[in-house]
Amino acid sequence: MQSVAGTVRHLKAPLYVRLAERFIQQMSRGALRPGDRVPSLRQLSQQQRVSVTTALQAYLWLENRGYLQSRPQSGFYVRTPYAKLIPEPRFEADDNLRGRPTAMGVNAVLASVMESSNDPANVPLGASCASPELLPNRKLNSILRHIVRQQPFHSAFYQLPPGVDSLRRQIARRALETGCELVPHDILVTSGGLEGINLSLRAVARRGDVVAVESPTYFGILQSIASLGMKVVELPTHPQQGMDLNRLERAVRKHGVKACVVMTNCHNPLGYVLPDSYKKSLVALAARNSIAIVEDDIYGDLTFSGPRPLTLKSFDRDGLVLLCSSFSKILAPGYRLGWLAAGRFQREVERLKFLTTMASASLPQFVVAEFLISGSYDRHLRKLRARLATQVDEVRQAVAKYFPNGTRISRPAGGYLLWVELPEKVNSLKLYRDALEEHISILPGPIFSSTDRYKNYIRINCGHVWSDRHDRALFTLGRLCERAV
Repeated sequence: MQSVAGTVRHLKAPLYVRLAERFIQQMSRGALRPGDRVPSLRQLSQQQRVSVTTALQAYLWLENRGYLQSRPQSGFYVRTPYAKLIPEPRFEADDNLRGRPTAMGVNAVLASVMESSNDPANVPLGASCASPELLPNRKLNSILRHIVRQQPFHSAFYQLPPGVDSLRRQIARRALETGCELVPHDILVTSGGLEGINLSLRAVARRGDVVAVESPTYFGILQSIASLGMKVVELPTHPQQGMDLNRLERAVRKHGVKACVVMTNCHNPLGYVLPDSYKKSLVALAARNSIAIVEDDIYGDLTFSGPRPLTLKSFDRDGLVLLCSSFSKILAPGYRLGWLAAGRFQREVERLKFLTTMASASLPQFVVAEFLISGSYDRHLRKLRARLATQVDEVRQAVAKYFPNGTRISRPAGGYLLWVELPEKVNSLKLYRDALEEHISILPGPIFSSTDRYKNYIRINCGHVWSDRHDRALFTLGRLCERAV
């Protein structure tokens, strides 16, 4: 089955599909709500100046996707989407997750997972990447050609830490939207967001120290902690309310936690955006206990609605928050361009950056700086947010439709990831292997935990433009889950 918004992405989309997409946008904004009656076919035909046949095709298309339902002799009505009828993943408290520090080994599954994600033969529902079609490749390439012509020696020397000044000025300017009053001197350019997290951990903790993390959390964070010989204390995290701060404070006092790694905006994999009151409380907790907070804000610009959410760093008055971000998820993954504002630890992270990689590549820094200066970033971001919101909704609809009873789906407020709880009989590692046999890449739940949890969970990437191929892949995943049940 072909989806509405997926077809809209094509320049030659049928008229009835473009018409249907307008209704979806009205529903997403709340202008049309479940139970509302939509215009009659004749009314729609007259309002939009299309034929009655085109109007009927649009309504039937919406009905097939679960957006509308027809009532005999009455017309079409907005229905509660399939995905909203499905509950969110369950929250498990300390009964099953007791917060004991653990030393992690290298996850044996992870190498296989990443290899499968890079195979172009697989439907890419695993690695967190957006479709190349959604990225501003043409504009970036145009800027790159201009820089190569105007600055032929752009890469003839090292851009030593903290990095290209023009880029750091633009990052500091944009940080005002997140509530942060930064100056260029506060910014260190890194080779991607993960290097920023790694440098931050090295600056605030040592081998054998305990680091608190959310559960579930991004597997790259867990691997960074493991590679540094540190221990993890994993704390239960609610799919909408985040990590319990009372449990965090008890863990700090009981286990001598040195640092905490958190994502309060567009969490990976849960997708929530936490309120400012939570952020203030977490920063206050860190100040009371003199612990560092490594803030992963890599998806923060990708909220679906409302203003750009504030960061923890915006409430930090003691320099204890190390804010890590990146342009990988929004502009160009291959540029490997991130940044870090480390507060009182800034000098140390710059020293560690120099000792580790000496400098980040020069040319991507010049290109992104010019892209930001041109004003193209905000225009691109508005379009990207809207498209990702629609794509996430499409995948949620398909999962709700094709997966077995007992499936639970996250309700992200931004980003492009879904966290899916499957019936208990489904082993996500086996599902991962079975899916690869069908050339489908997913991420199994256990890699998002230091304690081998989430055996019946998977993470699905919604960043790729929807197509029949994606729809068939989710249908196949649903059938594989049904077999397990």
